[in-house]
Amino acid sequence: MKHEWRKKEKNYYLPKTKPEIVNIEKFKFIQLKGTGNPNSEEFSERVGVLYSLSYTIKMMPKKGINPNGYFDYVVYPLEGIWDLDEEGRKKEEFDKNNLVYNIMIRQPDFVTEEIFKLALESVKEKKPNKLLDEVVFGEIEEGMCVQMMHIGPFDNEYKTFEVMKEFCKDNNLLIRNMAHREIYISDFRKTSKDKLKTVLRYRVKTE
Repeated sequence: MKHEWRKKEKNYYLPKTKPEIVNIEKFKFIQLKGTGNPNSEEFSERVGVLYSLSYTIKMMPKKGINPNGYFDYVVYPLEGIWDLDEEGRKKEEFDKNNLVYNIMIRQPDFVTEEIFKLALESVKEKKPNKLLDEVVFGEIEEGMCVQMMHIGPFDNEYKTFEVMKEFCKDNNLLIRNMAHREIYISDFRKTSKDKLKTVLRYRVKTE
């Protein structure tokens, strides 16, 4: 039975279009940090590297490698933690060139450092790319968060963030920092901007 995150993990990936509190446990991710405008070719290249590794891990049994505890699954969606550099924080206008990000794809529990390294070597052989040396594997635990589904263009996310900030204020929650997580439920290369679905998430704590 294939593990499908859209069906089995709706509470993490398919929230409603209104804010909610959720507790996010520790998950494993392959991650790649970067800076600058996400509309650039470099950003697309980084995304491609993460997907190459993720699909290499998923397809391992077909290559004769059977990780301990392996089960069939749908590859998880792309995610990113976004912030601004110091210069960007000082500017009055939001400038995408000042963005700092850590993009990532979640991995199933059976994936270990060893499995990750096997995938890395395999991709380096087939699709050499200098960015592969920057990819890291590790765990992230977000804990208590406020999240909400944003529907529409990325440039309109500020409206959803305002709703989330209001919700935090009304529920005596403090946003830990202004870095936020985005989870891309739609394929933004193939979906029209007004139909894009993106989970927005802040880490929070009680006042």
